[in-house]
Amino acid sequence: MITEEIVRERLKTVHYPGFSRNILSFGIVKGIMIQGNDVSVLISLATREPSIPQAIHRGIEEALQTLEGIGKITIDFDLKDPPSHTAAANPGSAQSSIPGVKKIIVVASGKGGVGKSTVAINLAVALQRTGAKVGLCDCDLYGPSVALMLGAEDEQPMATDQNEIIPIEAHGIKAISMGFLLTEDSPVIVRGPLATRYTQQFLRQCLWGDLDYLVLDLPPGTGDIQLTITQTVAVNGSVIVTTPQEVALIDARKAMSMFKKVNVPITGLVENMAWFECEHGTRYFIFGEGGGVAEAEKMGIPLLAQIPLDIPTRDGSDKGVPVASLDPATNRVSAAFADLAQKMIAAVER
Repeated sequence: MITEEIVRERLKTVHYPGFSRNILSFGIVKGIMIQGNDVSVLISLATREPSIPQAIHRGIEEALQTLEGIGKITIDFDLKDPPSHTAAANPGSAQSSIPGVKKIIVVASGKGGVGKSTVAINLAVALQRTGAKVGLCDCDLYGPSVALMLGAEDEQPMATDQNEIIPIEAHGIKAISMGFLLTEDSPVIVRGPLATRYTQQFLRQCLWGDLDYLVLDLPPGTGDIQLTITQTVAVNGSVIVTTPQEVALIDARKAMSMFKKVNVPITGLVENMAWFECEHGTRYFIFGEGGGVAEAEKMGIPLLAQIPLDIPTRDGSDKGVPVASLDPATNRVSAAFADLAQKMIAAVER
């Protein structure tokens, strides 16, 4: 006998296109009706990409056709246009804003080691230097570096009587990171569900106050934490960070593909470690030349910045002095981040 429970178990084998998570976990299965051996499934989607419902339809049919005695399979779709780029949608259409936060910007990369956190921190500081109120949420739980790079690794956030987290303030911005909660040599040993719970607490239980911009430093890759964020908050813009080399660009494409599938607006690409310039003015393209430029053109998105590989930038990160806090008139990397901040303001305000 075919039951709803049996159908649900089969639907758990159907993945949302491009992700490892199944369609039930996304919350897009809105109804299952069974009449005798006939099964009807209702799917609700917010997407403009026709290949997504087609792939889901095919996956459901393949999953249910193997049930013994199955009769007619009917799959109905409730398709909706996703909201505009100022309030991005996710497959389950379950996101909302964070009280007091006007705009949310995510900084992502397909792989680690490309300087994503460096870009996120310096973008936040550069935004603050324009006079904006800015927060920074380090969502990279397993490799938290914001505490050190802000020079606040010895700080510990306080909590209110209502268990609300009071973020640390450094370089004019409010920040929260797992690095503030752990000692220097303490690893973060948590499974996926607990990691997403911590992420939710950072976003929802932090007293951000009134912010013009909240910058989210995402972990590398396209896993549970990234999906949790795109499902639960309305993202206004995203920055993809890569180095010029092909091995980084391959993973940057995956990050861009993920954002497109969940309707997160891609503001543009940042090519980090674009070159090293010696004291004589000669540029050395250590990770290849122009890979980010070509990729941005290929993907049809803006190249927001080319950030050089720079010893003072590395030294400042280790000492807790973000390069964007320096005078842009005398520091070329600070000037690059100041220009990046202006481009992000223009993009998300549009």
